[in-house]
Amino acid sequence: PKVSIVIPNMDHADTLRTCISSILEKTTYENFEIVIIENNSRKEETFAYYDELKTDPRIQIVTWEGKFNYSAINNFGVREAATGEYILLLNNDIEVITPDWLQEMLMFAQRPDVGAVGAMLYYPDDTIQHAGVVLGIGGVAGHAHKYFPRGDFGYMSRATIAQDLSVVTAACVMLPRTVWDEVGGLDETFEVSLNDVDFCLKCREKSYLNVFTPFAELYHYESASRGSDVTDASSDNAKRYDRESEHFRTKWKEVLEKGDPYYNPNFTLDRSDYSLKVQD
Repeated sequence: PKVSIVIPNMDHADTLRTCISSILEKTTYENFEIVIIENNSRKEETFAYYDELKTDPRIQIVTWEGKFNYSAINNFGVREAATGEYILLLNNDIEVITPDWLQEMLMFAQRPDVGAVGAMLYYPDDTIQHAGVVLGIGGVAGHAHKYFPRGDFGYMSRATIAQDLSVVTAACVMLPRTVWDEVGGLDETFEVSLNDVDFCLKCREKSYLNVFTPFAELYHYESASRGSDVTDASSDNAKRYDRESEHFRTKWKEVLEKGDPYYNPNFTLDRSDYSLKVQD
């Protein structure tokens, strides 16, 4: 089946080049297209790189002229340009490691009971950035096994086996186009953060499983394009994250109260290392 790889981008041509080059040079699965969604870039080198990419028939570039809204941008790209049976949302600050990453994700995405499929993402220092997401960590959701070294088995080998989880990150997520349409894409009220958590819970609500596979491996130069949400608590990004977190906690209040069914309730929600709660 055809896979549409959808990548929002604003400037940072070098970051995008690393991403696109790794896809084109390493990917062994052949039936894919790349949809780049241009969002208010200003630098000449960005448009010069777009001109280079337009010579490849597998790549198309569409333009989103509104303000930055990650959910709206991806919804636009899928709606206006993606022609594949499967959608793969990908951040522009991702670099492919394993050549068969698409096959590994498709293996699960083709199952009729599966919604979203997430990959193993590493920081540039070869520590884990994403090995699935646990509801409730930090009050909303947090990445499992974050900062564990690459190759570490994790808790009960959970960093090395494919498994069902509540949530996977949209930095690299694959799903059938039919599921995307059924749940209505990304919720545009989550402009930047938690749209992927919300999306996966919408899939779960429709009785789909969300799957994490450690066999699709990529680097994630996290927030290289947009900056971090929480570096400065007084920043606009941090304030916006607080608003979206409160919105999420209100929307999914009952789900959060029940706890993550894939996470032992005796584990702490203060960290991502599967350590036990401190008893009073």
